[in-house]
Amino acid sequence: MIPRYTRPEMASIWEPQTRFKIWFEIEAHAADALAELGTIPKQAAKTVWDKARNVTFDVARIDEIERETKHDVIAFLTHLAEIVGPEARFVHQGMTSSDVLDTCLNVQLTRAADLLLADLDKVLAALKKRAFEHKMTPTIGRSHGIHAEPVTFGLKLAFAYAEFSRAKERLIAARKEVATCAISGAVGTFAQIDPRVEAHVAKAMGLVPEPISTQVIPRDRHAMYFATLGVIASSVERLAVEIRHLQRTEVLEAEEFFSEGQKGSSAMPHKRNPVLSENLTGLSRMVRAYVTPALENVVLWHERDISHSSAERMMAPDATVTLDFALVRLAGLIDKLLVYPANMQKNLDRLGGLVHSQRVLLALTQKGASREDSYKLVQRNAMPVWRGEGDFLQLLKKDAEVKKYLTDAEIEEQFDLGYHLKHVDTIFKRVFGES
Repeated sequence: MIPRYTRPEMASIWEPQTRFKIWFEIEAHAADALAELGTIPKQAAKTVWDKARNVTFDVARIDEIERETKHDVIAFLTHLAEIVGPEARFVHQGMTSSDVLDTCLNVQLTRAADLLLADLDKVLAALKKRAFEHKMTPTIGRSHGIHAEPVTFGLKLAFAYAEFSRAKERLIAARKEVATCAISGAVGTFAQIDPRVEAHVAKAMGLVPEPISTQVIPRDRHAMYFATLGVIASSVERLAVEIRHLQRTEVLEAEEFFSEGQKGSSAMPHKRNPVLSENLTGLSRMVRAYVTPALENVVLWHERDISHSSAERMMAPDATVTLDFALVRLAGLIDKLLVYPANMQKNLDRLGGLVHSQRVLLALTQKGASREDSYKLVQRNAMPVWRGEGDFLQLLKKDAEVKKYLTDAEIEEQFDLGYHLKHVDTIFKRVFGES
């Protein structure tokens, strides 16, 4: 985790103290269940809670023990025994390390998902607000980066809103899929521990029992989780790239907010660069980079190995922390985005009416011209305009073959900008509902 791109609330989920607190809760809840089943004394379970519930675990001491044992869970249990005393011998009865590690990881991932869902709500709120603000602000739509036909800036933002709405649905599903608990012992057979212990711990930790584990929770669940984060990151980058293109000097239809005292370049005082959206592109790449190891972690030997462990220790905090930062930054970027309708109109007019070429094409076919002939007639008048050699409307009016099918008034009718925007309300209702 890089402090520059880390928000404290998300980072706290992955701090050692948080991890050890979760480990303790898993062990203590398991002790409660074991006591109820008569496997260990009830007083022992009570002592575990009483002695360690409010303890700040000594991370340095645990690290010291691990340097000798070469085993993190044993190091923690040894430290816990130093705190609890003789009753600590009843802790971890019938459990294996993965019961603690995997259940803890899933608790952390669900907590991270909750923060990310809140982040997505911020992005959605900003997009909705700005989409309605520019619902009917006309701008040029582009395909292949080239002027195509008119759209509205509100539609661009509504498209992003729909995309992030899908992202939210996917993350809700991914959270549910990863929210499982395994307290099934070595190789997952419950030979040394009653399944009722797992059910108790799962409920206490806000999870559900894993239907069948080996010695680990199946990693296809985690693969789906991180793949979902990767897709969300791609949506972040898609919108960031759109903003970067719109801020180019030659376009300048929208621009990142530039605060008082901000500097764009150490060399050129005039510069106002799209640094936030460029930053989001880079952060998105990092989140996606963790998708491949998550997929590869699905493939473990037999009932378990630890080839997944080292990867997860890096990817779980890094991916969630980075995406959390990116989503919050994106929400702020959209909320403060500077929009220039006059430049949008200027760019719409830049090709001298060529954006209406399809309407003319269709009008000719409606009047009896073949599609092939219609295309030729429109294109031969469009190409001079593309080269800066005239006005599209006037060239069409002067074309004798075009005039065989269309009057001047009928040609002019095809240049109505409002025609392209007549279904904006319908699209908005599909995206936002009737509100």
